[in-house]
Amino acid sequence: MILTLCLWIQTISLGDVIKFSLSPSKTKDRLSTNVSGVPLDDKNLIIKALNLYRKKTGSSNFFWVHLDKKVPTGAGLGGGSSNAATALWAANQFNGSVATEKELQQWSSEIGSDIPFFFSHGAAYCTGRGEVMRPVLESFSDDNFNFSAVFVQDISHPLPSDIPMVLIKPKEACSTAEVYKRLRLDQTSNVDPLTLLEKISRNGISQDVCINDLEPPAFEVLPSLKRLKQRVTAAGRGQYDAVFMSGSGSTIVGVGSPDPPQFVYDDDDYREVFLSGKLQVV
Repeated sequence: MILTLCLWIQTISLGDVIKFSLSPSKTKDRLSTNVSGVPLDDKNLIIKALNLYRKKTGSSNFFWVHLDKKVPTGAGLGGGSSNAATALWAANQFNGSVATEKELQQWSSEIGSDIPFFFSHGAAYCTGRGEVMRPVLESFSDDNFNFSAVFVQDISHPLPSDIPMVLIKPKEACSTAEVYKRLRLDQTSNVDPLTLLEKISRNGISQDVCINDLEPPAFEVLPSLKRLKQRVTAAGRGQYDAVFMSGSGSTIVGVGSPDPPQFVYDDDDYREVFLSGKLQVV
């Protein structure tokens, strides 16, 4: 059975900070970070990206890299994937830009399905495993789609850049593998994703167009996440235009207000949540 994913991915004003410098070593990159629990070896997508770049170009450069984490791990926010794309781009800069951006984008799919998105211009409709992308345009005609290539071009964002949002991520993370293992195809939405994007472009974001088929299996994996979404929705009636889970979890997004619901400050159960307000589309 072949499972085809359809995703709308959008950049927001939250990201890690990565510093690169050339290393005198001819055998190894060195990675450091400001948080615990992040792998520093070739399990990390940054190191994988640097290894991939050397494999593709024959470069002999190795790097010192420091990762200042701002995006929580296990959040469904693409932090690791964006770092991998940044590492490919940085390595290319240090090597005189010998590869085109299109080549970097194509190579990146070898180490992560959603990494190619981060070579787009901020909004993309992605299909397949995530690596075949269609830019989000004001027109969604089939002439703009090509299943055999990855597109990078200027796009029209379906959301205004000044729309505020809040991210709330509980301490617990969702296992992506477990979420997909519990996904039941007979319970997924049959709405055409392009129809939803057209509605967003025309009328703005609303709850009825924010459909994430990974929510039910994610809520099975982490029942407290379902309660969190319900509480944010109830507390934010009239405050948020839409409340939904990002990716495979475990971040709940509230769009339409920069202010978190009061209960996340008052309830001890949410003392250790990652909370980021006053974010915008970029």
